[in-house]
Amino acid sequence: MIAALVTEPLPGPVVGILGITVATALGLVAPAPDDAIRWALSGFSHSTVWLIFVAFMFGLGYEKTGLGRRIALRLVRMLGRRTLGLGYAVALADLVLAPFTPSNTARSGGTVYPIIKSIPALYDSSPGRSARRIGAYLMWTAFAATGITSSMFLTANAANLFAVSLMRDSARISVGWTDWALGFLPVGLVLFLALPLVVYLVYPPSVKISREVPIWAAHELRRMGPMSRREATMAGIAVLALGLWIFAGRWLNPTTAALVAFCLMLLTGVLSWRDVLGYTDAWRVLVWFATLVTLADGLHRVGFLTWFAGRMAADLSSVPATTRLVLFVAVFFAAHYMFASLTAHATALLPVFLAAGMAMPDLPARPLALLLCYAIGLMGVLTPYATGPAPIYFASGYVSRPAFWALGGIFGAFFLLALLALGVPWLLSGFP
Repeated sequence: MIAALVTEPLPGPVVGILGITVATALGLVAPAPDDAIRWALSGFSHSTVWLIFVAFMFGLGYEKTGLGRRIALRLVRMLGRRTLGLGYAVALADLVLAPFTPSNTARSGGTVYPIIKSIPALYDSSPGRSARRIGAYLMWTAFAATGITSSMFLTANAANLFAVSLMRDSARISVGWTDWALGFLPVGLVLFLALPLVVYLVYPPSVKISREVPIWAAHELRRMGPMSRREATMAGIAVLALGLWIFAGRWLNPTTAALVAFCLMLLTGVLSWRDVLGYTDAWRVLVWFATLVTLADGLHRVGFLTWFAGRMAADLSSVPATTRLVLFVAVFFAAHYMFASLTAHATALLPVFLAAGMAMPDLPARPLALLLCYAIGLMGVLTPYATGPAPIYFASGYVSRPAFWALGGIFGAFFLLALLALGVPWLLSGFP
């Protein structure tokens, strides 16, 4: 299945549909036909799948009203002289929102992406041959940054909150917001400050300095004139959605808040139903991600993941404690290639890894638990389906399929190495 997603002999959604159809027809997950088809279609009821879909609608709203172009022009006018400066601006936008937005899909896919997708065109960069001018750099920087910010704060990712509850229930280890932030501080600070520069070196844009474009952007802003009513409406809906994501978590699921905003876009005329039906990328990603979520759940149901973690724990029982700690985290991290959801990964494997670790008295329980939890956000960089924002940035077309997989492996290794090299000694020393 992973090989088919990498090589893509057929479109991704087709691979996903074939996978769930074969598993259902053969009764691999549920022998009863009715139970099997309910399982096959369960991904379409997953909240993150619809949050991703609405994130695409936000992008369409920014595009149709011209608001995305206006914001992009302002960013370019202020910071567009140097591409590296734009990279840091994109990462900083995610960081500012991260402590208050417990959904990385809502934050990165629904707020940051719709704005930055308008920037590459200002530099004559579009998906395809001209993607590497600047678009590919900005898209990968934004996507990779959300992996870091998702691990920096307890409230930056829904999977973090779930992982902490699992850690408390299964390992009797309690972690507060400040404990979480302090524990990840050395890793998060180094990764965040280094990321735009590392992307700039590993995946360099061809446009590095442009003195003319900021001048042109200022001219275009004057030509656009004052903000239109439709732009103002879209801005108001975006602010409302962000406010609901930040402050209404007790009463509204992030996907519900996104659907409220989507309905308002339709009712106010920001988008027409024809616009929605014609946005094929959104529907393609909805089918693709829904089937991947289902197939990942199937691996857990048939017991493969539990067997895999148990086998690994048994094989490592004779290894020195610190080496075992590192290997536990590395295997937990790499196992995310089999998942299309951070929360699903935490649900399936975190209790198993914690139980295996707790059964070994010489293994430091609290550092292990924290390292596993911190890995959850970082592993979102690995694949085009690893976390909610991934299919959104992948579908933009700026980063090709082979490049996305290659960069996922490179930056996944970079994130994991930083977590182990900086996080292990920091946590073993007694902090937080």
